[in-house]
Amino acid sequence: MSGFRVLASLLDPVEAETPYGGRAISYQPLGSVWLRLEARRRRQTTEAGVTAATEVATAVMRTDPRLAEGRVIRFGGADWTIAAVDADPDRPGRTRVSLERSR
Repeated sequence: MSGFRVLASLLDPVEAETPYGGRAISYQPLGSVWLRLEARRRRQTTEAGVTAATEVATAVMRTDPRLAEGRVIRFGGADWTIAAVDADPDRPGRTRVSLERSR
């Protein structure tokens, strides 16, 4: 398996409405997780004439009930949103996680 191991923080985003009608997002820490980060790649999407770049990556880690879509994994100074969580069919007790980060 390629990649390198990283200790990351697992966070749960909590959205609240501000007194002025806006939205504020804070992050509740859920703990730390070790992950083996695999290849990163960039994807560009164009919507209504605006191009947005999204960095995507796949990570493998031990199965953990705290892993859920929409939660955030923070490592290397960046926040990555969990896009998908799938059990690794080749390795019981391991989970493949798809991560996304907007640039």
